[in-house]
Amino acid sequence: MLKKFISVTSLVTTLIYSSNVLAEQFQFPVNQIDSGKVSANNSKLTLRGTPVELGQPAPNFKAANNKFSPVSLSDFEGKAVLISTVPSLDTGICSLQTKHFNDKIANNYSDVVMLTISMDLPFAQSRFCKTENITQLHTLSDAVWREFAQNYGLLIEDMGLLARSVMILDKEHKLVYKQLVSNLAKEPDYISVEAALKKL
Repeated sequence: MLKKFISVTSLVTTLIYSSNVLAEQFQFPVNQIDSGKVSANNSKLTLRGTPVELGQPAPNFKAANNKFSPVSLSDFEGKAVLISTVPSLDTGICSLQTKHFNDKIANNYSDVVMLTISMDLPFAQSRFCKTENITQLHTLSDAVWREFAQNYGLLIEDMGLLARSVMILDKEHKLVYKQLVSNLAKEPDYISVEAALKKL
C-alpha cells in the first residue's frame, strides 16, 4: 500500500511539474536566432529563451546541484568554463556525451570548469553520477529555476527540455565557442570542442 502511495505521489508530482514547465515556457520569447536549427525525428524544433551569440558576455544563471543547493556561473569567476547541455541524462546519447567529457576531456583541461546542465531533477542527476562514476564534472539541474534555459535560449518548446549544445566561456566569461547540435539523436563534434579548448 505504501509503495502504491509513493508511486501515485511521484506521478502526480511529475504531472504538476510538467504542466508548470509547459505553462512557463510560453513566457520565454522564441529564440529568433537558433529556433529551427535543431531537429528530432525529422521535425524542426522551436527553441525559446534569449540566445547568446559568440563574443557576448555569458549571462549569469542559477541552477541546482545534486544537493539542491544553488550554483551560479558567477561562482566560477576568473575561470574558463565549458557548458555541456543535454535533454536528459536518462537517455543513451546524453549519457555518452556526459561520460565523454568526464572520461576523455576533463583530465586534459583541469583548469577549465566543466558543467553538464539538464532538466533532470537533482536526485536523478546524483543517481546517474554515482552509477556512471562521474567525478570530473559539475552536474546542474535547470528544473528548479529554469534560468539557464531562459538566459541561453535553449528551452525546447512542448518538451520542457534543453537542446543539446556545448559552449565554452573564457576566463572573463565571454562566449568563445558555441555548438548547437542539429539533431537531438546525435552527439556533439568533440574534435571541434577540443580545438576550441586548446585556444584558451
